[in-house]
Amino acid sequence: MPPRDTRSVRDYIRTIADFPKEGILFRDVTTLFADARGFRMAVDQLLTPYAGERISKVVGLEARGFILGGAVAHQLSVGFVPIRKKGKLPGAVISEAYALEYGEAVMELHDDALQPGERVLIVDDLLATGGTAAAAIKLCERLGAQIVGCAFVIDLPDLGGRTLLEGLGHDVHALTEFDGH
Repeated sequence: MPPRDTRSVRDYIRTIADFPKEGILFRDVTTLFADARGFRMAVDQLLTPYAGERISKVVGLEARGFILGGAVAHQLSVGFVPIRKKGKLPGAVISEAYALEYGEAVMELHDDALQPGERVLIVDDLLATGGTAAAAIKLCERLGAQIVGCAFVIDLPDLGGRTLLEGLGHDVHALTEFDGH
């Protein structure tokens, strides 16, 4: 009998030094996505805390959140809704600006993507400062949706995103944490 694989999701994530700039340790989830076992483990673990919850839609954040969110939505047999960077969605959208380290960015959601009362799970690969996720929450709530939770593969607790989202009254679930940026 072959030895049992005891790796965790964290073990499938590669760290790349000095990307996108010097001093940053980039946590690369493409190695997790490329491994069937690791990817399946991540999707299953993202779902676990929400077993038994009534979820109407999964909302994924550009871009790696699309990969994870689509897989989670498939597992739940619910629809998937993308939240994209400004100018990427065709048709009528609503927008939400959020602060970056140097400036501002804008996220958009189709104005008919969610209906009042729908219960959504927000999914992304990484929680850093929480700005993108907070903008996503605001967009969903503007359309009348209820946030069931926010699920991430990685949390960088030193950057305060979990504290921000929990301060907004939302459940945060992350599969692993890394110190630093």
